[in-house]
Amino acid sequence: MKKIAQILKNKEIMNRILFTVLILFIFRIGAQITVPGVDPTGLEEYLNSGSALSIMNLLGGGTLQTFSIFALGVSPYITAQIIVQLLSTDVLPALSELRRQGQYGRRKMEYATRYLTLLLGAVQAYGIIKTIENTPDVSLNLNGNWLTYVYIIVVLLAGSMLVMWLGDKISVTGIGNGISMIIFAGIVCSLPTQIVGAFNKYISNTSGHPENMVISGVFKFILYIVSFVIIIAFVTFIELSQRKIPVQHSGKGGGQTPSMARASFLPIKINSAGVIPVIFASSLLMAPSIIATFVSNSGSEAKWLKIFSTSEMYDMGGWSMPWGLIIYIVLTIAFTFFYANLQIDPAQLAENFQKNGSYIPGIKPGIETERYIRKVLNRVTCIGALALALIAALPSVLTLSGVFGQDNSLVLGGTGMIIVVGVCLELNNQIDGLLAGKSFDEVVAGGGR
Repeated sequence: MKKIAQILKNKEIMNRILFTVLILFIFRIGAQITVPGVDPTGLEEYLNSGSALSIMNLLGGGTLQTFSIFALGVSPYITAQIIVQLLSTDVLPALSELRRQGQYGRRKMEYATRYLTLLLGAVQAYGIIKTIENTPDVSLNLNGNWLTYVYIIVVLLAGSMLVMWLGDKISVTGIGNGISMIIFAGIVCSLPTQIVGAFNKYISNTSGHPENMVISGVFKFILYIVSFVIIIAFVTFIELSQRKIPVQHSGKGGGQTPSMARASFLPIKINSAGVIPVIFASSLLMAPSIIATFVSNSGSEAKWLKIFSTSEMYDMGGWSMPWGLIIYIVLTIAFTFFYANLQIDPAQLAENFQKNGSYIPGIKPGIETERYIRKVLNRVTCIGALALALIAALPSVLTLSGVFGQDNSLVLGGTGMIIVVGVCLELNNQIDGLLAGKSFDEVVAGGGR
């Protein structure tokens, strides 16, 4: 309560919050405006069935299920950002050089990311249109005229650029990371509907039935809510957990005080890769379906594509297994290790330690420090990768088990939960920073008294 009171008294934070709410309100209005001339009948049921486009619907804040002007959301931008970041790791010398040029280089890389976003957005838009058009029980009412496709692609690209602009405005003037906040808003908006759906399924639909069915329904609903809370607590624990490597600094005075030694450490998060591995793994699983639409008009109906579905069993030579889910888990774990080593470069850290006169107690500077950091990073990431794969695979496991019957909209966990928890923690840290800055200003204004 004390923190809430401090937030309400802080005009800067309140102005940032109100501005962010206004931008998100504009985003939600646009999310309800369907692309003119398109009738997305049955699209919501198709996306709730665990289709390949469900992750894109999630990243777009639920805008794809209405085929709105914001249907592409920030998905092309996120993919372009990942690709540019990967290429800048000594794959393309030009991008690697820009990465080392500070603010100027980052600005040039941002331009490259946005140009790539336009290209990827056009490809994704066409792939989405063809995938949905060739899907049974979904009607977009397109007349097959190529001008219609061009028109829809242009509208979707314009909507995606507008969403990126809204995200930039939040990052500069509002609170939190703009892109993350837009995804966060779409996910949070669906949570009340999910809870109400569970209430109707387990309690409302059992009214008038025998007493034992009513009691069973109430128990199932309570168990559903408790499971929801447990998953949130588990994701929060994973996001906050970190391994602290002690670091000491050799100063001109010949060392440091015990209090300084205790305060210096290198934190390595268990899940330092965040949600990026899940997004990348999902994009790769979705790629064959989109590519198939370019090759054949019936590509999305090809039986072999079911091997990439995370919510279906596939019979491969008498072995009926969820191959799509297995591939998804393997990709998630592999990308977690890859991206963690990309985010925390042991070689660069060891070099920086040596330049700054810092060292890890008991470890020789240079190559020994690099090996030690890499070993600790890989051990910690092993736990994070397994936890991330478990959380990401939970919806598919629940769908395959048939716990919720045919109603997959009640499925718990998944990428959305990781994003929501991560954004909430990020917001909390930013608000704490703003409050700390305000407190410091008050101390300075009061002459330190």
